[in-house]
Amino acid sequence: MVETGDKIDTSFTLKVIQDGEEKEVQFSELLTRPTIVSVYMRNNTSGCDKQNRSLSEHSEWFDDKGYNLVALSKDTCGSHKNYAEKLDINYTLASDPDYKFASATDSIVEKKMYGKTFDAPTRSAYIIDTDGTVLGIINKINTKAHAEELKELVESL
Repeated sequence: MVETGDKIDTSFTLKVIQDGEEKEVQFSELLTRPTIVSVYMRNNTSGCDKQNRSLSEHSEWFDDKGYNLVALSKDTCGSHKNYAEKLDINYTLASDPDYKFASATDSIVEKKMYGKTFDAPTRSAYIIDTDGTVLGIINKINTKAHAEELKELVESL
């Protein structure tokens, strides 16, 4: 797993929803300033909704501090567009069905659900500088207080 101070490969492409529009971008294009990437599993699930509501309620604080916000899951951009409207999300939602970001951060782990085993990204958050350097990591997100834990991390940098 990637650690603070490591530099990740930012040359992969993702589809994103930004300002209600679907675009395909190179990940590095999202790093116009230090960027928080919050990884979640699926739109419209209890924990993920709490995670994104927390971010949405505090998104202005992160913007005022000079950080971009990106929430990333394997959902399609069509799903993300509806999700952004439902939760009043004004930050970037990224679609990553091929786990390109998780590969770049070496954060794919084995999970078990309903007796099935599968590989998937960890529910983590990363603060990444404009050059791809990892400035901070939260390895296990508290879905209810996600924004608060990110604020603490931002203030500690």
